Amino acid sequence: MNWQGKTVGYALTGSHCTLEEVMPQIKRFVDAGARVIPIVSNTVMTTDTRFGKSADWQQQIKDITGNDIISTIVAAEPLGPSKLLDVMVIAPCTGNTTSKLANAMTESPVLMAAKAQMRNLRPLVLAISTNDGLGLNAMNIAKLLTTKNIYFVPYGQDAPGAKPNSLVARMDLIMEACEAALEGKQLQPMIIERFQY
Repeated sequence: MNWQGKTVGYALTGSHCTLEEVMPQIKRFVDAGARVIPIVSNTVMTTDTRFGKSADWQQQIKDITGNDIISTIVAAEPLGPSKLLDVMVIAPCTGNTTSKLANAMTESPVLMAAKAQMRNLRPLVLAISTNDGLGLNAMNIAKLLTTKNIYFVPYGQDAPGAKPNSLVARMDLIMEACEAALEGKQLQPMIIERFQY
């Protein structure tokens, strides 16, 4: 697919252990010629963890995309009327974000951007990373699976022995899932074996 002239909204939420894995995926879009608009949740914007400092992640995102980060609800709201984004991806998409999106709660920059994208009937791609994907969040994932214009990066159990309810997307398939979504298709197979026994 030719990404020249396309604008990708790339949103990151607080699965901090996954941030390092998604940075190269952001760069793939940039290297392919897309304009990438970064959007982050409050957690990514404010929390230092053993996986890295918030300020360092923010700087890395800015360096890769060359754009300022949308980090407030007020800054995210104009994405709707402007129809800026051809496709939006939330990667990583936590269980918390999945739950709120499925239940129409708009209390973060990422969720406001997602709402704006859905308002415009444009593709929203989710790369889930949640410890309760096969637990309480299973019903929210199911709800989103049946929602028009929402697509998933293929996902599977990442640690069925230690965390039997945990689901994580194949982050290296983010671009391919977005390409399929722009054609109105779900990348298949959607449910994959992610853990090797």
